[in-house]
Amino acid sequence: MTDTKLVIDCATGQETIVPLTAAELKQREADRLAFEKAEAERKAAEEKKEADRLAGIATLKTLGLTDDQITALVG
Repeated sequence: MTDTKLVIDCATGQETIVPLTAAELKQREADRLAFEKAEAERKAAEEKKEADRLAGIATLKTLGLTDDQITALVG
């Protein structure tokens, strides 16, 4: 199966399906890889933030704060 795109001539309204060029295929792959990298970085940042939050709560508990006090501080 060939990868295609829809080209619409705005003057006539004519629709044509044409194959993607090598440059378009290369760009699409680069965009996919960039998205996957950004998504992995975003997920890693979220996981680190949650781990830091839990570690902070654990530290507050070792200092003797109650769950209610911790909730008052960090929500």
